[in-house]
Amino acid sequence: MSAASASLFPMFVKLDGRRCLVVGGGPIAESKIESLLAAGARVTVVSPALTEKLERLHRQGAFDWHARRFEGTDLQKAFLVVAATSDDATNDAVYREADRTGILCNAVDQPPRCHFYFPAVVQRGDLQIAISTAGRSPSLAQRLRKELEVQFGPEYSEWVKWLGEAREALMERKLAFRTRKRLLAYLARRESFARWRAAQQHKTALREAA
Repeated sequence: MSAASASLFPMFVKLDGRRCLVVGGGPIAESKIESLLAAGARVTVVSPALTEKLERLHRQGAFDWHARRFEGTDLQKAFLVVAATSDDATNDAVYREADRTGILCNAVDQPPRCHFYFPAVVQRGDLQIAISTAGRSPSLAQRLRKELEVQFGPEYSEWVKWLGEAREALMERKLAFRTRKRLLAYLARRESFARWRAAQQHKTALREAA
């Protein structure tokens, strides 16, 4: 299978404590830097200037900043890099150096210069639903994200937390694997969610009436 036709491999990566480089400090870079920080990454930004929002984050110690243009040595010890400048030549230089050294690179809005893509994400606590079109239509990915945000409301955050606690309790009981798997599948059903939500709403109503 050729690289052009190969399917993407979907996975969720733990970035906590890993060094991630962002080249660019303008509006294009803002959301990428924030998402990396939210994942616990150690972010280094290389850019002659920063937006006001990024300057504020830097003053708070959120990331390291080198106030200059990109240099190839900036990639040393980086786990991944995001090229987020408005300069095509700079983005190309970042991608080529990353590709040469085996570091994952994403050049924003430039699919041919990407080893990975930032998906549109629905976040409900520990529940994450990621949507990708392999860079072909970010607009479609965003539309689907909005639709899924309606389908999977904020209550899913607490339900997933409850499911995790139920799983831990079942693990402690040392049940047979098949029995535990059957019970966990039952708890994760749509009908189980409906009963759980009804119980939560009842508890809320009782508290408000007290």
